[in-house]
Amino acid sequence: MTLSRFIARRGLPSVVYCDNGKNFVSAAKEISTFLNSNKNSIADFAAQKGIEFKFSPVYAPHFNGLVEAGVKSAKFHLQRILGNNHLTFEELSSMFAQIEAILNSRPLCPLSTSPLDFQALTPGHFLIGRPLTSLPTPSLIDINFNRLDRFQRLEQLRQHFWQRWANEYISQLQQRTKWRVKSNELKLNDLVLLKEDTSPLHWRLGRVHQIFPGPDGVPRVADISTTNGIMRRALNRICLLHRPDDEC
Repeated sequence: MTLSRFIARRGLPSVVYCDNGKNFVSAAKEISTFLNSNKNSIADFAAQKGIEFKFSPVYAPHFNGLVEAGVKSAKFHLQRILGNNHLTFEELSSMFAQIEAILNSRPLCPLSTSPLDFQALTPGHFLIGRPLTSLPTPSLIDINFNRLDRFQRLEQLRQHFWQRWANEYISQLQQRTKWRVKSNELKLNDLVLLKEDTSPLHWRLGRVHQIFPGPDGVPRVADISTTNGIMRRALNRICLLHRPDDEC
C-alpha cells in the first residue's frame, strides 16, 4: 500500500532503493512476476518498463547512507514530541505529511551564483519544482498543552518537531573540525543560512556582503545581505551552504 500511495502521488519510479525487508522483497517479486506473465497484454509503456529494485545487503541498513540517517532523525524527534499523546489516524497522517514537508524544505546548495539570488536548492524542487511552503500560524510552543484544542495541539507538535530538527540540521552544517584540517572559509557572495528562530519551513538565507577579520587575520563577523536588508552576524550564527563546485 505504501508503494501504491507513492506511485499515485509521485508517478512510476524507474529505480527503487530500499533495505532487505521481507515486505519490499515480496513486492519486488510480485511486480516482476506479474509483468513477466502479462507482457503481451500490457500496453502502457511505463508499466511495460517496470520497476527495478536495488536492495542493500541483509542486516546492513547503513548501506543506504543519508536515507537511513533521515529516517532515524525523523523517528528520534517524532517519538519525543508525541510522548503519550493519542492521535487519531487522520491527525497522525497529517503530522507525517507535515514532517515530510519539513524534511524536504532543507536548503542544500545555491540555485545560482548570482549575488542577488537568495534562493537555495531543496528536495522540494525535485518533487514539485519549487520550494515547499506552509500556512502561516501563530507560535504555540510556550502555551500550555491542556489549554489548546486538538487542531492547535497538532500544530504545537509540528512546531516542536521543527524546532528540534532544524537545530539538529544547523548543527550538522556547523560541524567543527580539528585545527589541523582547514575548513571552508566564507567568501563574498556565498549563500549562507542564518541561525535564527523562524516559523516552520522558513529558512533565513542571505549572501555574504562583507567579512571583518580580527587582529589575528581570522574573520569572526560578517555582513549578510538578505531580502530584509543587510544584517551583521557573528560567524557562529552563520552556516555556509555547499557551493556548486564543492565536492559532495
